[in-house]
Amino acid sequence: MVAHAAKFQGQSALLSTELLTYYRQVSQSALTIVDTETTGSLGHNARVIEVSVIKASLADGLQHQETYLINPKVKIPEFITKITGITPEMVYPSPPPEEIWPKCLPLLQEGTFTAHNIDFDYAFLRTEYKRLGIRFYKPPLQKFCTVLLSRLLLADLPSRSLPNLVKHFKFDVDTSHRAEADTKACWLLAKILLTQIQQEDDETLIKRFGQQWIRLQDAAKILNCRKEEAQQKLDAAQVESRLSSRQKVPMYRRWGVETFYYEQQGQQMSLLL
Repeated sequence: MVAHAAKFQGQSALLSTELLTYYRQVSQSALTIVDTETTGSLGHNARVIEVSVIKASLADGLQHQETYLINPKVKIPEFITKITGITPEMVYPSPPPEEIWPKCLPLLQEGTFTAHNIDFDYAFLRTEYKRLGIRFYKPPLQKFCTVLLSRLLLADLPSRSLPNLVKHFKFDVDTSHRAEADTKACWLLAKILLTQIQQEDDETLIKRFGQQWIRLQDAAKILNCRKEEAQQKLDAAQVESRLSSRQKVPMYRRWGVETFYYEQQGQQMSLLL
């Protein structure tokens, strides 16, 4: 692997060549695809009420799926029921966490941990296992987020949320915001994107990666300087930019940032010779 494992915790700050090496490896691996439905957005004060896990790979397809409703022994907020359709009456007769999580652990420890917006699901799983006194950990190089790869290969879609990608690709899955349907959708998305990684040549993929919009803070990490300095340099070099739709912060085309980076590297090398 080209890049150090710790760097993969912030993948957008990697160069395209490093990302390509990583995704080529992922495309050959067995995937453990996970989706959770929860009582809130933060693992430390919310609980998982449904989990689904798929075992799959490009070589063998979808091999196994298991889905569980979990009684978290806490109140299910009304807004969660509105989003997911999961009611207290559905959850409270279900097994408690101490029955479900040990059962899931062998499968979760296999393969590359995969999810759409992986930080959310992974954090919840680690917290649920911590409550049971069980350590659950996957190194960065054994994790794969389909959101991050969709930003590289589907850079100019208006949204890369899973429900919108289901509509875009016309996936035949059930209603979004249920773990079984979302895990299947994540697998179908991973299958499409990783097949492209396997089948397209390096030059084509590097060009496609270059269309990604990356945050100023990630551009600064690539250039190894402060955000303010990076913004000044990139704007002076007229690298294509825009403001993010939600937070209105600067975003730059990856290809422009990397072109500037390599030009700077070339200048530094010429000074050393």
